[in-house]
Amino acid sequence: MHKRQSASAVCPICGHTFPRSELVPGSLLRTAIVEEIHKEHPDWSPDDTLCRKDLNRYRDRYIQSLLAAEKGELSSLENEVVQSLREHEILARNVDAEFEQQLTLGERLSDRLAEFGGSWTFLIAFGGVLALWIVVNTALLVRHPFDPYPFILLNLVLSCLAAVQAPVIMMSQNRQEDRDRLRAQHDYQVNMKAELEIRQLHEKIDHMLSTQWQRLVEIQQVQLELMTEITANQTRHR
Repeated sequence: MHKRQSASAVCPICGHTFPRSELVPGSLLRTAIVEEIHKEHPDWSPDDTLCRKDLNRYRDRYIQSLLAAEKGELSSLENEVVQSLREHEILARNVDAEFEQQLTLGERLSDRLAEFGGSWTFLIAFGGVLALWIVVNTALLVRHPFDPYPFILLNLVLSCLAAVQAPVIMMSQNRQEDRDRLRAQHDYQVNMKAELEIRQLHEKIDHMLSTQWQRLVEIQQVQLELMTEITANQTRHR
């Protein structure tokens, strides 16, 4: 019965009972997190513990306050970054695949037409059609050409082709801009999350180093006290 009671403890923040493995000692927390906890629970001491759920909640508040101090009001993109940090989720994803899945049949067709219209295959084929048109109406059909010089029908076809091709290319360019904007937003989120993670790692390392230094100083003080006692005992025996 005593073992079962010692295997769990109460979190002083939320008041719920957790296994001791789910509780984090307050001495391992950074000063900024401790300050966030003291805002709501001034009686809480670093000698106490708290559950991981509350720890993640205060870390989330600390990150939000950090971003708000640097950038002002948080945008939806920055809130997504904070959410991914809170849930320990991977933020990187294939934005191109997500963008392609949202395209309609007409948008896919316009992209294919714009891609074909800006290729050497189109230029060579179109030049061949123009050359064949001129040869047919000047050399082969000398007496009754369907489009005699100055090729008015050909000019009409070219004008119609340019009038149709220009909007198709513009629609494809607009979607490319949307894709680039989505990539830029995603890169911004990934870079922000990496920066925050690195900052947290730096703070953790600094806190660990300072804690270890304090412990080393305490151990050295105990060793000095032991040496003093040993020297005093040797002096008495003499």
